[in-house]
Amino acid sequence: MKQFADLHLRVPPNDIVQSEKMVQKASELGYSLVAIPFPPNTTRNQIKQLQHICNQAKIDFVSRTNLSPRNSNELLHDLRHCRRNFEIIAVRCYTKDVARQAAKDRRVDLLQFSVTNLRQRFFDKQEAELASQALSSLEIELAPLLQLTSFSRIRLLSCLQRETAIAQRTKVPITLSSGATTEMLMRGPRDYAALATVFDLQLSSALKALSETPLVTVERNRAKLSPEYVAPGIRVTGMKTVD
Repeated sequence: MKQFADLHLRVPPNDIVQSEKMVQKASELGYSLVAIPFPPNTTRNQIKQLQHICNQAKIDFVSRTNLSPRNSNELLHDLRHCRRNFEIIAVRCYTKDVARQAAKDRRVDLLQFSVTNLRQRFFDKQEAELASQALSSLEIELAPLLQLTSFSRIRLLSCLQRETAIAQRTKVPITLSSGATTEMLMRGPRDYAALATVFDLQLSSALKALSETPLVTVERNRAKLSPEYVAPGIRVTGMKTVD
């Protein structure tokens, strides 16, 4: 049975009631894993609180942070301090400088772009070529398509159509997530996959972007964050004592 993931539930970390509602809704909709973003300076206890809520709903919890650096140097600084504290690192690319650095840095999991200011969508051929050599994927949030109206929605769809075509040509993984802030904007994975066909993403590719792609990212990062991890392909499997 296919497992589905929503790597971006925009749950306010301190709003426990809303967190419980959205996590429970995700479980009812058929998701087996959700990622919830925290500020970079979040304490371990705050993360454990949401982890407990997810455990009660029988859904796998993933910690995530969204970085919004002003320049590439700030991005490098943030990555040094955050990479081992979260299972998912997303970078909001508001400048081309940040977008290029994020695309080529293997510590970045998800590349995000503005849904309201389309001039800040820097996912072009050059960006894709850099990302294809790293491990990051293009994240597309689908809840905004339910909120935008008229010309704003048409323009965003046009951008998404172009970007997904570039990503597929250059073999950059695509991750579909909700970006939902309330239960009203949450939909089932197959509903979201059907919505993605509006910007010409094949249904099979959309389902993969909601299942295999995000799950592989989480699995890879959990392995790296494990105490047994040494380097790519190298793990400590046990210690042998000699008398």
